Amino acid sequence: MAALRLFDSHCHINFPHFSDDRDAVFARMAEVGVEGCVVVSVDLAQLPELVQLAETHDHVWFSVGVHPNHDVTAEPSIEQLCTLANHPRCVAIGETGMDFFRNSVPEAVQAERLRNHIRAARACDKPVIIHDREADDACMTILAEEGVDHCGGIMHCFSSDWPTAKRALDLGMSISFSGNVTFKRNEALRAVAARVPDARLMIETDSPYLAPVPKRGKRNEPSYVAHVAGCLAEVRGVDVAALAAMTTENSRRRFGISA
Repeated sequence: MAALRLFDSHCHINFPHFSDDRDAVFARMAEVGVEGCVVVSVDLAQLPELVQLAETHDHVWFSVGVHPNHDVTAEPSIEQLCTLANHPRCVAIGETGMDFFRNSVPEAVQAERLRNHIRAARACDKPVIIHDREADDACMTILAEEGVDHCGGIMHCFSSDWPTAKRALDLGMSISFSGNVTFKRNEALRAVAARVPDARLMIETDSPYLAPVPKRGKRNEPSYVAHVAGCLAEVRGVDVAALAAMTTENSRRRFGISA
């Protein structure tokens, strides 16, 4: 079977999990048809790694941001985020958001961090990557209050219900699904994935985490995004090649990446 046209909209292949075989990971991406990926920032101290990957691989782009549960000595300013995002290979602000599952950073700090990231995304006209875990109402309220519809963005690794997805869609957001949509217990999440409009659907791995069935329990990697595509194609009753191509174009359009 010919390789699919795939795009991993969210991964962390700069992490130490890939230190021993990163070149092999890139080779496997090419084998299955992953034509691009966005390596997502969780900590500004890691940015040199992301820049280096993007500058040495023409199918890699990166984002600038601080994860909601990442403890930092100083919060990044709007100006700092925009300055760092001025690199030609930077395509988004984030990941940012609200996470009440681990809650290792106080909710008030998470909220202000999220607001500043959205303001930076609006100021530099880039989409914002949103992490929302067990914080649906708080997260969506801030997105609305800060006018996220003016910059757009991605609800990354979506794991919430349809009302939350609808709120995000009404704000102009895209919805991205990761390996957890393939897990046996997540029938409700697959039902949400079946309802997302074609033009707003994206796929990702969030690697090295959340490896999809049939790779569950292993280290995740961008080539496994093909399994996410296969699951969503089945759920939506479409050909996997068509879904892969559609989500690739959606990712490129959302991030402003030309073919």
